[in-house]
Amino acid sequence: MRRHSLLVLGSIVLLSAAGNGHKVGKPREAGMVWIPEGRFEMGCRNCQLSDALPLHTVHLSGFWMDQTPVTNRDFKGFAAKTGYRTVAERPLQPKDYPDVPPEKLVSGSAVFTPPDRVDTLDDALQWWSYVAGASWQHPEGPSTQINERWDHPVVHIAYSDAAAYCQWAGKRLPTEAEFEYAARGGLKGKRYAWGDELKPGGRWPANIWQGKFPSENTLDDGFARTSPVRSFPPNGYGLYDISGNVWQWTADWYRPDTYARDAAQGVVHNPKGPDSSVDPSEPNTQKRVQRGGSFLCSDRYCTRYLVGSRGKGAVDSAGSNVGFRCVKSAS
Repeated sequence: MRRHSLLVLGSIVLLSAAGNGHKVGKPREAGMVWIPEGRFEMGCRNCQLSDALPLHTVHLSGFWMDQTPVTNRDFKGFAAKTGYRTVAERPLQPKDYPDVPPEKLVSGSAVFTPPDRVDTLDDALQWWSYVAGASWQHPEGPSTQINERWDHPVVHIAYSDAAAYCQWAGKRLPTEAEFEYAARGGLKGKRYAWGDELKPGGRWPANIWQGKFPSENTLDDGFARTSPVRSFPPNGYGLYDISGNVWQWTADWYRPDTYARDAAQGVVHNPKGPDSSVDPSEPNTQKRVQRGGSFLCSDRYCTRYLVGSRGKGAVDSAGSNVGFRCVKSAS
C-alpha cells in the first residue's frame, strides 16, 4: 500500500525461568531481556494460514529484546535529539504521486475509524481513513495529542522510521524467526504466547478486539485503542505486548512461500528471511513482515495474535495500529 491510500495491512546472573535474567558474563542491557539460544518449530499449526506453513525447525543464537514495544516517551527522546521526522510527517512529493492532484498531497496517515455497521469484511476501506495531520504525535489526527499516552506504544511508524530508531539506539529490528521464538516465551506448540486458551482464568491476556468487528467494541479488556505497554501480563521470557496492542515490524521481507523454502533446508540456523518481497495480492508493493497482531485483531476478522501467524505491511505505509520493538545481538 502506498502512504496516500487508506488501507493498512496492515526492549551477571544466571537465566531465570521467566526469562528475566541476564546472560552470564554480559552486563544487563537496560530495558531489554535476554532470549536464550534454542530450537523451535516455527509456523502456525491448525490456524488455516497458508503463508505460515509448513512447520519447520529453526535454531537461533541468543539475543536481547526490548521488554516492551517502543513507547511515545522513547520515540520523543529520539526525535528531540535527532530532529527526525517520520514518513507520516513529511511533505508528499508530486513526482512520487503523479496521479494525485497537488492539493490532495497532504501529509498524514491511516487511522482506524469504526463505522456504524458493515455488511461485509471484504473491504477494509470501510474502517480505515487517511487523516491529514495524523502522526505519532497526533494518533487520530491534529486534534489528538499523546500527553496522556507517554507509556503507550508509538504508532504511525513506517518501516524506515523503525529502522532509523533502532540504528540510533545501537540496536536493530528483529528477524521474523527471532520475534516468533521470543513471543513463544519457552512454550512449545501453543496457539498463543500464553498457552492454548484464549481467555485463561476468564481474563483477557492481551489488548485485542472484543465484540463484532469493526462496529461494536465491548471493551472487555478495558481499551478501545492502544494500551499502556505493561497493562497485561508478560510472557514466559518477560516480554510485554508481544501479542496484541500494535503490529510490530520485523526485518524480513514478506513472501508467502518463505516457510516452504526454509523447510526444504532441514534445520535453519538464524534465518534472515528472503532477499526480496513478493505478495501476489499486491505484486508491485514492497512489504516487510509484521508480527503480533494489534488491538484490532478479533476472532471474526484477524486472528494474527496467534503466536505463529504472520502479518505484512508496505514499507512506506504507517497506521494507528503499527509500532515496533528492537533487539540486539549478543556480540
